[in-house]
Amino acid sequence: MKFSKCPLMVIGTVAIDSIETPYGKQGEVFGGSASYFSYAASFFSPVELVAVVGKDFPEDYRNILSERPIGLGHLSVHPKGETFRWQGQYKSDLNVAHTIDTKLNVLLDFKPKINPDVKPEILFLANIDPALQTEVLNQVHRSHCELVACDTMNFWITNKKKELIDVLKRVDLLVINDGEARELTGEYNLIKAARAIQANGPNAVVIKKGEHGVLLFFENQMFVLPAYPLEEVFDPTGAGDSFAGGMMGYLAHIKQFNFDVLRRAVAYGTIVASFTVERFGLDRLREISKEDIEERLKIFKSLTHVDA
Repeated sequence: MKFSKCPLMVIGTVAIDSIETPYGKQGEVFGGSASYFSYAASFFSPVELVAVVGKDFPEDYRNILSERPIGLGHLSVHPKGETFRWQGQYKSDLNVAHTIDTKLNVLLDFKPKINPDVKPEILFLANIDPALQTEVLNQVHRSHCELVACDTMNFWITNKKKELIDVLKRVDLLVINDGEARELTGEYNLIKAARAIQANGPNAVVIKKGEHGVLLFFENQMFVLPAYPLEEVFDPTGAGDSFAGGMMGYLAHIKQFNFDVLRRAVAYGTIVASFTVERFGLDRLREISKEDIEERLKIFKSLTHVDA
C-alpha cells in the first residue's frame, strides 16, 4: 500500500499535568496524548492536531507546539471551560502510573469537527473516548484515508468495551499495552491476545511492554524488540504516546504500510520514547534533533543485531 503526499492527523488530549516520580515532582506540566504524539511525529512528518483546550491554556504551550510542523487549525479553545488536567504518581515501579486526580473539564463537551477540506490519508485516534474516535472516523472518508490506527486504555475497555470493539472493526492498526491487551481479550498469553484482537478488525497490532520492549504483529508475522536501555527513567508519562508518534510519523514519511516498514517504524518509535522519559513533559524532546534520533538508533541497532 502506497500513500500520496498528505498530512498525518491525530485526535487526542492536550492536557496540563501534575507529576511525581522518584526523581522529582512538578506541576503545570504540558502533557496530553495528542501533544506527545504530535511533537514526536513531527520529527518525521507534518501533523494536524485535533483537540480542545480551555481558556486557561497557556500561550507558551501553544508556542511549544508551533516550534514544530504541527497544524493547530483543529485545536479549539473553549471560551468558558478549563483544560483537561491529570495528576499522577509513579513509585518504585515506573511502569505503573497511579492516578491521583483527573479533571475532564472541556473534554466533557468536546465535539470534534474536521474541516472537510482537510483530507488526511493517515489518521491516528489517540487514547480518548471511543465515542469521540467514532465521531472523527465518521468525518474522515476512507476513500481519502489509507491508514487508520488507534490507541486505548483500560478505562475504556472496562466502561465502553462495545464501543471500542466497534472502533477496532474500522482501523488497520491498534497500539495497546500488555495489561490492556489481556483485559480486552481475556487472553494472558500476548500472542493469543494479539490474534484475538486481529480477529476483531486490525491486521496490525503493537503491544507495548514498557521497559520490556514491544511486540509487533502484522497479518501472520511477528516482530519483537527490546526497549532502549537507560540508566535512569525520569518521567515515563507520555512515553507510549511518543512511541506511537514516532512510529506513525515514520510511516507517514515513508508512505508505505508493510511488515518491513512497520518493523523500522517500531524501532523509531522506541527511540523517540527513550528520549521522552529523560525529562518531565516535552522538555527532552524539545532539546533533541532528528540527528540525535538517528544516532541513538545506530547504537540501538548495534545492541540488538545478531548475525545468523
